[in-house]
Amino acid sequence: MSVIAAHPYVATLLAGSAAVPKSPAAWLDALRAAALERANALSVPTTRDEEWRFTDLTPLTKLQLKPVTTATALTAADIAGHVLPEAAVRLVFVDGILLPQLGEAGKLPAGVTVLSLSEALKTHAALVEPHLAKLAGDDLFTALNTAFLNQGVFVHFAKGAALKAPLHLLFVAAGQDVAAHPRVLIVAESGAEGSVIEDYVAHGEVAGLTNAVTEIAVAANALLRHIKLQRESGKAFHIGSSAVTLGKDARFVSQAVTLGARLSRNNLTIRQQGEGIEVAIDGLALIAGRQLADTHTLIDHLKPHGRCEQVHKTIVGGGAHAVFNGKVFVREGAQLTDSSQQSRNLLLSDKARVDTKPQLEIFADDVKCAHGAAVGQLDPEHLFYLKSRGLSERAARNLLTYAFGAEIIDRIPVPSLVAKLEKLVMQRTGDNKNGQGEGA
Repeated sequence: MSVIAAHPYVATLLAGSAAVPKSPAAWLDALRAAALERANALSVPTTRDEEWRFTDLTPLTKLQLKPVTTATALTAADIAGHVLPEAAVRLVFVDGILLPQLGEAGKLPAGVTVLSLSEALKTHAALVEPHLAKLAGDDLFTALNTAFLNQGVFVHFAKGAALKAPLHLLFVAAGQDVAAHPRVLIVAESGAEGSVIEDYVAHGEVAGLTNAVTEIAVAANALLRHIKLQRESGKAFHIGSSAVTLGKDARFVSQAVTLGARLSRNNLTIRQQGEGIEVAIDGLALIAGRQLADTHTLIDHLKPHGRCEQVHKTIVGGGAHAVFNGKVFVREGAQLTDSSQQSRNLLLSDKARVDTKPQLEIFADDVKCAHGAAVGQLDPEHLFYLKSRGLSERAARNLLTYAFGAEIIDRIPVPSLVAKLEKLVMQRTGDNKNGQGEGA
């Protein structure tokens, strides 16, 4: 299919999409063709677009990206620092390409399946087709991801299946000036329980684009915990979108920590499709130097008795810029909704910037909804108290900054991961003495 792109940079990003191998499923080829047509019709968002008005993608458009053909050769030693001993299974992707030799195939209980997407299309197509490319939106970056849809992960928790240990999906950016399009599909059937960690890291200070899309379907009475970590190079660009649907009495926990990338965008959309759902969302962005971290969330309550609690924190040093836009949408008929969101932001320098916009749109009359935002610097009284106990000015600042972020990190139920993140945060807050650390 040959269609002239509406935007020259979109044409650059789509270069190589025709080389994606033909799928064994005709319906997937049709999805990819439709996504290619959709992407060709769209332009790169600018600050004139409401959803992107604080996030200028001009630095990305200056990067001449090429599609990934072969993964950078890495060894087990190269990823040793990212291994999580608690994980039941580890899959490792380098520049979006699965490298089975770097993974760890643990023993899974009956009813839990973790496969590469290409393998799942051969053996579990009936489970994949109803959800793949059905949950995510149709914006430019999602369309690009679908147009390149080949590599990815399929995670399935069958009815009543339970896995206490997390599944670790490790995505390593190692190639210079490459665009990777990882895809994750997670399906939790009724009564199932599980945890999935999406971990985006860098091997070296490489500049490139990670354009990730995750689709999650949580059926009635199921519980899913989704943890996303982004620790890519300070020269990299990361665009990530997660779309979640929740059935009756489903429970979903989202925990996202952003530390890396020159520019990152994290989109989370949750749609309540059944009554009685419970959602908890934690977010933390710790950035400095010239970094920009943008988080957009949408919680769409379509049914009654929905409950959601969201806390998003940013720690911003140097000349960095954090953006948060969180919307709670309560539809007509979604009575007895209890939904709240808090945006809390800590500025470590005079040049640091935060734009925060929590929103409520309510079309039901029997609800309990609240939102709030706070932007400030370290409390002088708290600093004075710690200094009066013998701490230096720098140590007092580091401790208070660390404590601000640790509240989010400590709720992650993976001890080795918490230890790694706490060490990183402590190091970064120390580097931010004058708010000038580059991060990543």
